[in-house]
Amino acid sequence: MVRKRRITAIDAHLRNAKGAKIPEADWDFKVIPQKTIAAVKEAGIKIDRKTIIPDADTADRIFEAGWKLLVDTGMICIDTSRILNISDDEIRDGIKYATEEVMLGAGRDGTMLRSRKVGTASYANKPVTQGGPTGAPLSEKTMIDLMSTYAQEGVVNTIVNGVLSKFQGTDVLPGSPVEVKAVKTEQQFIHLACANAGRPGMAI
Repeated sequence: MVRKRRITAIDAHLRNAKGAKIPEADWDFKVIPQKTIAAVKEAGIKIDRKTIIPDADTADRIFEAGWKLLVDTGMICIDTSRILNISDDEIRDGIKYATEEVMLGAGRDGTMLRSRKVGTASYANKPVTQGGPTGAPLSEKTMIDLMSTYAQEGVVNTIVNGVLSKFQGTDVLPGSPVEVKAVKTEQQFIHLACANAGRPGMAI
C-alpha cells in the first residue's frame, strides 16, 4: 500500500534525529559487510566471475536482496552518526514519484538526464557521460588546463572535478576556512575551463 503523503526532507530529518547512533566505522566495516553476506547467502546468489552481466534470474535476486537489505538495515547519516530507517512502502512510493528527467547544465551545453527502465522504450536513452578526475588532488597551476581537456571532448556531457590539494601554498584541511576558499576557487577554475573549451553551460 502506497503512502498517502510522501516523506519530506523535514520528515527524514526528524526521523533521523531519533535514530540509533552508530560510529561510521562500525557501519562501514561491521554492519554493512555482515548484513550483505547474510543477504547474499539467504538469496542464494552466486556470481560467475567469467560472466560480467548476470542472467535475468540472478539479476532479479540481487535486486530483491538489495531492496530487503535497505529495509532491514536502513541508511546512515554520517553527519549525525544516526541510522535512518525506511519501510518497503516508502521505497516504492519514492520510486513511483521519482523524477524521470532533469536538465543538467544550461543552453546548448546542457544535457538531459533521463530514467532508463529495462523492458521499455526508455532503455534506449543514452546514459550521461561524465568526464573528469573525480576528486583526485590537483594543483592550482594545472587545474584549468587539465579540466579543459575533459570539457573539450564531445562525448563528455558533464564535468566531475578534481580538488585542490593546496590553496596558495597551504594544505587544504577538511572543515577549515582554507577548504571554503579552495572549493570556491575550484568552481571558478572549472567554469573557466569549460568556457575555454567553448562549453560554458556544461553541468558540474
